[in-house]
Parts: sequence; structure tokens; C-alpha cells
Amino acid sequence: MDIILDNVDTTEGIVDECVKERKVMDKHGNLLWTEEFMVHASDTDFRSRGKLSFLLDIMQRAADSAVSSLGLSIDTMLNARMGWMVITLDLDLRRLPSPNELLNVRTWSKGNKGALWQRDYRIFDSNAVELAAARSIWALVDMDKRKILRPSALPIAVEPYLEDSVGSLPDKVVIPADLSLQEAYRYQVRYSGLDNNGHLNNARYVDLCCDALTLEEWEELELTGLHITYAQEAQYGEEISILRSSRTEEGIYVRGQGGDKVFFEACLRFER
Repeated sequence: MDIILDNVDTTEGIVDECVKERKVMDKHGNLLWTEEFMVHASDTDFRSRGKLSFLLDIMQRAADSAVSSLGLSIDTMLNARMGWMVITLDLDLRRLPSPNELLNVRTWSKGNKGALWQRDYRIFDSNAVELAAARSIWALVDMDKRKILRPSALPIAVEPYLEDSVGSLPDKVVIPADLSLQEAYRYQVRYSGLDNNGHLNNARYVDLCCDALTLEEWEELELTGLHITYAQEAQYGEEISILRSSRTEEGIYVRGQGGDKVFFEACLRFER
């Protein structure tokens, strides 16, 4: 994202209309949000396993529903020219899902630290066995000024859920300075990759990371996690050079850059 974290807008956000909707909630009310998603064939890869980007998709959808349940729908936020932007996400993966599995996504806000918001996730299969867990950092953004808004700009109260925690605040990805990266391919942002903010969708960045690996690597290695930091927003027409490392003890590092811009840095974690 082409936004400086210290560049915080103090203007109070005003939302004229709040649309309330409810799905599945537990005894703690809507602090802990639970939503079910079916894995379709189109969500899987050549091994008939769910794509990593699919997991990010359903996590995003669950988070949108959670905020909407508090009285702030996506349409209302767009009309107010506000949006949520992920900064860093760290996901631990036990296994990827299979076609026709019914997944249960649980998500909750852990409150904010200054202008940054923390959100955790857990994903379970139909037997209540955990497939994945993730920690993330988000910012509320003025979509026109491209500035991070203070929490007071949000016209609703987002109370933290304190009954569970995946872990501490995730650090940003740091690729070792002495690690050699080689260009895997180039990607140009087109229509299919854009979200409703007009930028490359968060989950599509993960597809870019996964496409940097060969099919042989996907057959030989077992994915155990993803750590990604979004640095700048990629817009329509921009070309991104996808660089990757060889496999290290930490995993395979991937960077997306173009000219003097770094769009993202990530690490895919594997075991053989």
C-alpha cells in the first residue's frame, strides 16, 4: 500500500446509514464471528487441494461479515469512502482442505494498538479439527486521501474478544539482505485481479507467491504456513516482477516489485 503508517488522518468519519445483518454467533454475542464455507472444485489446485488464496478469500469474507454484523456493511463503508487494508498476515497451516469439505471460519477483533487493528482467525473442518490459524494487522483507510484513519473515525464500537488468541502481534516480513532472489516471472494487474477499491485483491498476492514455485516443488513439499507483508497497493496496468529465493530453513521467500516500488514480501513455509 502506498500509505505511510505515521500519516494518520484525524478527521472523524461520518456514516449516515448502518445496515445490520446477522449470521452465526456464539454466546458471546457478535464478538466472535463464525461462518461456514463449502470448498468447491474451482477453489482447488491440480492436486485437488484447496488453494492457499482460497483460505485468504474466506477469511476476508468472514471478517467483512463480522464487521457488517456490528452495523457497518461493505456498501456503507464504500459510501463513506473508508476501507480496511491488511498490513501483515501470519498463517500456520496444518493441512489444505479437499473438495466438498465444509469449513468453519472463526474470527474476532483483538482491538487496536494506536491506528492499527489486530484480528485473529481459526479454520476448522466438519469434525472440529483445526486446519489453520492466523494473526493479522489491519488499518482503517480513507480511500480518497490514502491516509490511515484513527480508530475514532469508525462510527461503531468494535470491542475486542478476549476468550481466545492465536498469538502475539505478527512482525512484518524481513527478507535477509544477503539472500539471493531470482526473477520467476512477471505479472501485469488486470481486471480479474482487482477488488472493490480498484487495487489488486489481497488474496491474489498469495496466488502470485504460489505461482513462483514449480509444479515439482508443489508435489514434493508440504505447505505449513504463510507470512506476508503488503507494502504498496498494486493498481490496474502495473507490472510486478516476482522474485523468489531457493528453499531456506525458514521457507521460500518471495518479493513483488516494480521499478522503485516493493509491493509485497512473503515467506512460504514448507516441510518435506
